[in-house]
Amino acid sequence: MSRRALRRLRGEQRGQEEPGLGELGLDPGPERGREWPQAAAKARGRPGVSNRFELITSEEPEDDLLSKEERADARLKEHDVAEGSNEEPTPEDAEGSGQRDGKGANQPDQMPVLNNKPRKKKKKRKTKKTSAGETLEDNDLEDIDSLLEKIEDTNGLSQETQSGIIADSRPLLYIEHRNLNPENELKRYFGARAVLGDQRPRQRQRQYVRSTWLTAPKNTWPRYSKTGIAMQLVETRRGVQYFTFEHHREYQQVQFKFLDAVESMDPNNIVLLLQMNPYHVDSLLQLSDVCRMQEDQEMARDLVERALYSLECTFHPVFSLTSGSCRLDYRRPENRAFFLALFKHLMFLEKRGCPRTALEFCKLILSLDPENDPLCVLLLIDFLSLRAREYTFLTRMFQEWEGHRNLSQLPNFAFSVPLAYFFLSQQEEHSELELSQARERAARLIQLALIMFPSVLMPLLDHCSVQPDGRVASHSFFGLNAQISQPPALNQLTSLYVGRTHSLWKDPAVMAWLETNVHEVLRMVDARDPLVEECEHKRKMRYQSAPRNIYRHVILSEMKEATAALPLEVTSQPVMGFDPLPPLDSIISYTRPERTNHPSNESTLSLFFRSLLPNFNLQGDIRHDGDEEVGAGQDLNQGVNRLMAAMRDMLANIQFQEPPRDDNPEGDGDWD
Repeated sequence: MSRRALRRLRGEQRGQEEPGLGELGLDPGPERGREWPQAAAKARGRPGVSNRFELITSEEPEDDLLSKEERADARLKEHDVAEGSNEEPTPEDAEGSGQRDGKGANQPDQMPVLNNKPRKKKKKRKTKKTSAGETLEDNDLEDIDSLLEKIEDTNGLSQETQSGIIADSRPLLYIEHRNLNPENELKRYFGARAVLGDQRPRQRQRQYVRSTWLTAPKNTWPRYSKTGIAMQLVETRRGVQYFTFEHHREYQQVQFKFLDAVESMDPNNIVLLLQMNPYHVDSLLQLSDVCRMQEDQEMARDLVERALYSLECTFHPVFSLTSGSCRLDYRRPENRAFFLALFKHLMFLEKRGCPRTALEFCKLILSLDPENDPLCVLLLIDFLSLRAREYTFLTRMFQEWEGHRNLSQLPNFAFSVPLAYFFLSQQEEHSELELSQARERAARLIQLALIMFPSVLMPLLDHCSVQPDGRVASHSFFGLNAQISQPPALNQLTSLYVGRTHSLWKDPAVMAWLETNVHEVLRMVDARDPLVEECEHKRKMRYQSAPRNIYRHVILSEMKEATAALPLEVTSQPVMGFDPLPPLDSIISYTRPERTNHPSNESTLSLFFRSLLPNFNLQGDIRHDGDEEVGAGQDLNQGVNRLMAAMRDMLANIQFQEPPRDDNPEGDGDWD
């Protein structure tokens, strides 16, 4: 320690002697006068200083710092104290501890020696404090991770191992975020290396920083900017929140341009509109249908994912995908794009081989409006449950919703639920009592389904390429009369179910089980069981006409068997892919400005060319009433000129392919 610091500890200043007795106003002995500054300093807890302003620049007592650091280190981590206790004390440490106990307060000559060693320890202890702080942060992160794992476990991530306990505690339409990503399902099937390959799972330098659950943004997409769509909270009733999408003025103008492009019947106009507005939702959905018709499935799926990403970026902060308590009204045109985008996306996922992810999206659609079910996903959710082997979910849904939704009156639930019970009875991990109960329920429900819907059996066997035995083929109960006598609405439901789920019935074990129950049903029919007559009466009274959401589902599903059974009032009206069969009680928030109608007294030739060229107008612009007679001849000449120009354009676009020539002197090479 320097002499300057030593003088400060003694209470002296440079060039100043010890204070005299006269200055202090005291008359003690000489030794008392010498010890007074140090005694006062000891009483105050800091070294004696004759000039109080020196405390501003003076160093803090190292002994107090060391004691505070020791207490802090002891509180931070217990293992640090244990590590400190394993070190053998040195003589300097013993002296330092004696110094801190106040034993060496009257020995100023030993202060430099005692203060040099603790100064080195001070740096060492600071290092320990930093490491302890880092250890504390790491432990906090580990605690956070453990808490998140516990929360995920309670949310049902261990459903496969504890399905009997957790499945009953969660809501029926509970959505799991991890099941919304199709890559997770593909990784379970094929492994992460087969799915990702050599590519890195995530790139930090990508331009998209927003995290989304429905889709993952791609680097090939245009940069996202605000589209003019917003989500608002309308009201909250009984713990259920009702939201709606809103279109701002700029988005409404783009929507009007999109309707003009649709009426032009030219997909290129939609492409041009998307170049200016790359995240216009209805344009993306309509162009996706065009690409799908042209067998460009990859582009069609990419456009639907982009539409979902655009809508998810506009979600309200309170809107939750997993809570099951957020609702959207399909009667509002602004909300329909979200329903349709989700439905189209799950159809692509099912074709891609991701039934579990598709089931999760199906549950999401149903949770948005479970009372009305505008897209009638109840006709699809049983098939996805069987494909994903979620038999427990399907049986639970049937048990909970049968009382207020009459799911047994739908052919798909009437046949899929006993099939799920049959698959559950084949699983060996359940007890023998549970297996026997599942077999009994499966037999009872499949017999009831065959009695209620006898017209399903023969088309189902036909699609499975199975020839029924003579007794079944010759019996009138399952014959052709059962299909002809059923109402048209029931015919649509049965055709939709058979065309969609016939592949699930091709298992030989399933066919053997079905054959046994078919013969049991024939025995009940021959015995004139009253249940057979009761079900026949129900078929005649019900299914007179299908609701509009079933027609909408059939159109979106594009099942040939069900589409052929649609009534004339549905097939005669135009169906747009961005809004198929809008509700009759729609809630319109803004209207399209009126357009000038084309004259209705067009000739047959003009209508013919308009069908070929939608932008062609034989009569030109609309004339004023006063100028009709004056410019009649001039307008006729202009119309003829337009007709000739249209003919030239049409002929110029026609290209004929030249037939291959046999007399090619050079030859085309060998083809073998």
